[in-house]
Amino acid sequence: MTDGDIVAVWNVPMSNQTYKIEFEHGTTSGKRVVRVNGKEIVRHDWMFKLVGREVFEINKKKCVISVDAIGIFAYEYTLTVDGKAYEKFQEQQKKALQVWNAMIDGDETRICLEKDTMDVWVNGSKVNTTGEFVDEGTRTHFEVGKSVCFIESESSGKRKVGLMHKLLVNGKEIEEMQM
Repeated sequence: MTDGDIVAVWNVPMSNQTYKIEFEHGTTSGKRVVRVNGKEIVRHDWMFKLVGREVFEINKKKCVISVDAIGIFAYEYTLTVDGKAYEKFQEQQKKALQVWNAMIDGDETRICLEKDTMDVWVNGSKVNTTGEFVDEGTRTHFEVGKSVCFIESESSGKRKVGLMHKLLVNGKEIEEMQM
């Protein structure tokens, strides 16, 4: 791979992980390569037509990279995920997911809450949880290794904000990761 041919990189947040999509486009050969998290999933070494679409799937969601000419040997690259423009999909995911990175037992651990279902994902795997009603709202309990974790959900008191969620690991609050 030559870095000179990589023309676009997108980071797509999903509940199980954030996927890094790289697109290579050889503007003289028409070569197109799509990589997801460094793994090549689409390759066309020689294509007469320099514009077009590459369709693939990540996490059961259809993705389309469109190559459009915007001038002589100038191209625009756009990503659509699940039928939505990348920016719109990313904004939707920011509202639907809350992600924390926590150091647990010496390992960097990604914990993700799907707000609509209250499913919890740890390092890409959905984990069993137990819900509990408490005075302030709800508490979702789960374990990571030997660590006791829970997500507290309570009303923000503001209609536009809705519920607020915070993660505690062994009694210590973990700061939310910005997507």
